[in-house]
Amino acid sequence: MDLLRSIALATAGLKAQAGRMRIASENIANSDSTATKPGGDPYRRKVPVFRVSNSMNGTENVVMFAGTRLDKTTFPTRIDPGHPAADLSGSVKLPNVDPVIEQADLRDAQRSYEANLNVISVTRRIMSRTIDILRG
Repeated sequence: MDLLRSIALATAGLKAQAGRMRIASENIANSDSTATKPGGDPYRRKVPVFRVSNSMNGTENVVMFAGTRLDKTTFPTRIDPGHPAADLSGSVKLPNVDPVIEQADLRDAQRSYEANLNVISVTRRIMSRTIDILRG
């Protein structure tokens, strides 16, 4: 494999994992966000969406961050008649975000990001040493 292609593939991985980390962070930040009006819906968890695309030269497939979709799972509820977002029965809808799952996803994305970064770093070192050998 061409060294420049390996850098291009790792860069695509960096971009995809950066998007995944951003979405997980946003979900964690909004894990306590309830509705602003009685009976309204709270924050709905976002899920990253990826797509496969051809690389620049069209010979490899790369994963690309394509945006987000909303998680359609039901909202958990809590009985709290004094809450500003409580409906007529006193139930408050809570976000469908599990912070533990989001933190695990964030950690996984971070490790994948670091792995792609290491690929770029090692490839650059190989290129630099190759140039040094050719000079000598």
